[in-house]
Amino acid sequence: MTQPTRSTSRRMLFIGNSFTARNDLPGMLTELAAARGLRIEHDLISAGGASLRRHWNAGPAIDAIVDGGYDDVVLQEQSTLPVKNAARMAENVGEFHSVIREAGSRTVLYMTWARRHAPETQAAISKAYTKIGRELGALVVPVGLAWQAFLAEHDHPDLYDRDGSHPSPAGSYLAACVFLAALFGENPVGMDAGPNQLDAKSRELLQRAACQHPSADG
Repeated sequence: MTQPTRSTSRRMLFIGNSFTARNDLPGMLTELAAARGLRIEHDLISAGGASLRRHWNAGPAIDAIVDGGYDDVVLQEQSTLPVKNAARMAENVGEFHSVIREAGSRTVLYMTWARRHAPETQAAISKAYTKIGRELGALVVPVGLAWQAFLAEHDHPDLYDRDGSHPSPAGSYLAACVFLAALFGENPVGMDAGPNQLDAKSRELLQRAACQHPSADG
């Protein structure tokens, strides 16, 4: 398992789609980290509905990895590809990992969640991310597992946007809390930072859910 870093400052590149860009997950994580005395500089390369293959073929993501001097490169695969074609996902991640490693950066995998109408697919999503993370020695941030656990016990706040796929502010906040725990080993419980849409009780519920899954085998 790749252990959380104890560094107080990180440069991070996020590569993904609207699951990362919606509600500005990188910015939300940066705010949470700052509340714990940690500093994150981040860049985001995102395209709606994009797979890692699309980013690979487009080029800018590769250029950024090579030239950016990042500590961590976060990869978020298209949300249904781990279910439909886990082998293709593994190929995509493996190609990026080679470039990331050559650049002296760490590969971080952003495990996403099942869509509201198909909760049974979380098992395949979790398996795909965990397997490739273990094979590559990459850090897996198990956001999908935290969502699954939260939804099993709570109806509020709603993690999904109205489309039943994208994250609501609460969903992105839970993701940011899981990232904070996995990347830095920090416990988010008790933090005041977070979206204005969330009251103190909702923040605490999400913070505690994040602590149940601080990292996954990678």
